[in-house]
Amino acid sequence: MEIERALPQESSALSRRMRVIAVGEHGVGAEQLRLIGTDPELFEAFYREQVEDLQRFVARRVGDRERAADLTAEIFLAAIESADRYRPRRGTPKAWLYGIARIVVANDRRQRGRQRVGEERLRGGALLDQDDAARIDARIDAAARSRQLYAAMDRLPEAERAVLELVALDELAVAEAAAAAGLRPVTARVRLHRARRKLRAELDDAAPTPGTPTEEAGS
Repeated sequence: MEIERALPQESSALSRRMRVIAVGEHGVGAEQLRLIGTDPELFEAFYREQVEDLQRFVARRVGDRERAADLTAEIFLAAIESADRYRPRRGTPKAWLYGIARIVVANDRRQRGRQRVGEERLRGGALLDQDDAARIDARIDAAARSRQLYAAMDRLPEAERAVLELVALDELAVAEAAAAAGLRPVTARVRLHRARRKLRAELDDAAPTPGTPTEEAGS
C-alpha cells in the first residue's frame, strides 16, 4: 500500500520536473500558463520571461518610477489571480498579459489622485534595488525623448492609438495586439492602418519646412 501511495506522488513530481525543463527550453507556453498561480517555479520563469518588455510597456505610459514599479507588480499579481481562467484561443501568453496590463494601467489612470481607503497595496518600489531603479528611469527617459511622437499619438482616437502602441512600440504581432485589445484581427488591422496614416500626417505637418531656420539656428 505504501508503494501504491507513493507512485502518484512520484509521477506528479516527475511531470512537474519535466514541465519546468520544457519551460526552461521553450518558455512558458499556453499549456503551462494556467499553472503559474499555483507553481512558483513556473511563475518565476514567466516573470523573468516577460518582465523586461512589461516594464517598457508600463514606462511608456507612466512617467513616474515608483508608480511604474507598483503597476508592474499589480499586473503580475492580477496575472496570478486570473491564470486559471486563461484560454489559448484568447491569444498568446504575452498578448494575454498585455491585455491585463492595459486594464490595470487604464484603471490606475481613472483612480489616480483618489484616496484608496483601507486598501493595502503591494509597493513595487520597495522591491527595487538601485539597478532596477536605474533601468526603469532609463526607460522613462527614453520614452521622454520621443515626446513629439507621443504627443502626435495622443491626438489619435483611443481605439486606434491602442493598437498602434501595441504593434509599433510594444512589438506585438497584429494578431497578438488584437487579442490584447479584445478585437478581431481584421478590426485591429484596419485601426492600425488608420492610425499610421493619421500619425504620418501629424508628423508631416509638424516637420519644419525646408529653408525655414530652426530655433537653434536663429539663436
